[in-house]
Amino acid sequence: MLEYLWVLAPSTGVGLIFYFAMKAVFNADRREREALAQAEYEADQQGHIN
Repeated sequence: MLEYLWVLAPSTGVGLIFYFAMKAVFNADRREREALAQAEYEADQQGHIN
């Protein structure tokens, strides 16, 4: 039974690394979109249109 865990461990580790990397990418993208929307809102409030 223990040998099955050793066989699955590398794939599980790579899967976890991939999960956290993609989570970081999506969170960064979300924050960037929020910042862009805020900047556009502030520019519109000041009467500047890009």
